[in-house]
Amino acid sequence: MKGRHILIKDHVNELLAGGTPAQDILDRGLIAAIDVVGKRMAAGQAYIPEVLLAARAMSAAVGLLEPHLAASGDTQRGKIVIGTVTGDMHDIGKNLVVTMLKGVGFDVVDLGVNVSRDQFCDAVEKLEPDVLGLSALLTTTMMEMREIIRALDARGLRQRCKVLVGGAPVSEQFARQIGADGFAPDAFEAVALAKRLTAAQPA
Repeated sequence: MKGRHILIKDHVNELLAGGTPAQDILDRGLIAAIDVVGKRMAAGQAYIPEVLLAARAMSAAVGLLEPHLAASGDTQRGKIVIGTVTGDMHDIGKNLVVTMLKGVGFDVVDLGVNVSRDQFCDAVEKLEPDVLGLSALLTTTMMEMREIIRALDARGLRQRCKVLVGGAPVSEQFARQIGADGFAPDAFEAVALAKRLTAAQPA
């Protein structure tokens, strides 16, 4: 919660060496802490810089835990492909979402920023994700989300995954208008929505 991304590595290694299961460290330590940070932000008691510091610390810890979590074989909730649309170079919010999705057990493929329609479509075709996440911070790029969904339709890929959209100018109404499956106003809701969307997927 204090964003100590270097000290947290020592702490995680000590817990692992002492026999604490990686899943317990994740659930009872990292996710519990980041959840508190999220609630504080929602209540206006914490701000983006604090959230980013906490997310950086969580990312460092998750990096250490990933091999142990993968070895257990039961942590993967599903696969998510995510990226910021063409013309938009913003990635702070997206990176926070990626960190938190990985933290709760999703297999996340981050396409980065300024991602074209074809890149998104190719990724859906090749990687077969459960969820496609589209991010935009500019009002001038948010309409690109609609074009990506249309491109998925044109290539017969739209039914293969759920499409989740987010970013400062995006709203629930806009998400419905462009045919997205869901909208998240922040990283914490994005994780909750991803869980709901993948839980609804057939086995």
